[in-house]
Amino acid sequence: MHGGVGEALMMLIADGLTSIRGGRTLFSALAVSVDAGEALLVTGPNGSGKTTLIRTIAGFLKPAAGEIRLEQGDPERSLLEQCHYVGHRNSIKASLTVEENAAFWGAFLGGAATRVDGALAAFGLDRLLDTPAAYLSAGQRRRLGLARLLLADRALWLLDEPTASLDHVAQKMLTAVIEAHLRAGGLVVAATHEPLALSRSRHLPLGTAGGQQ
Repeated sequence: MHGGVGEALMMLIADGLTSIRGGRTLFSALAVSVDAGEALLVTGPNGSGKTTLIRTIAGFLKPAAGEIRLEQGDPERSLLEQCHYVGHRNSIKASLTVEENAAFWGAFLGGAATRVDGALAAFGLDRLLDTPAAYLSAGQRRRLGLARLLLADRALWLLDEPTASLDHVAQKMLTAVIEAHLRAGGLVVAATHEPLALSRSRHLPLGTAGGQQ
């Protein structure tokens, strides 16, 4: 659980965010807040700033203006150290097996080795443990990349097009994993073209006539 009875719950707050890339303003004075147990789904056309927003929250990009903070987070750790970031790349090594890839990420993230089997099973990879990642389909590679969400506890999940290459069954697996994270008090910010049927979510459209650009 990320906060329980009598505990202050974590909240992500971004205030006055402005991003300028290549001389073009992607979004200006953007206000974002995400409560514990909530998912914020960032939508919009290509080039509207979805990936930029996710990478800015993670700390990979510096905004032109504004601030980002994780209330009730660990003041001794950066926001990136308190989140899972899954971008367009799956960050897996082709020469390692499915199980070896997961074990590497689990150790890197400080998770217990005992979590590997459950994480892979949640994404339907438990029958491919000894398969080299080079032989996986695009969808299987994506599921392996997403499995690291379950290898170590992180309150905040930052997901950039998490459904890319996933079929309908795999999308349902991902939705179930996210729902469990939200029920435990976690936070999710996901940039997505594909709808995610989540019980508690809000949409943030970028690049629309509503002035988010």
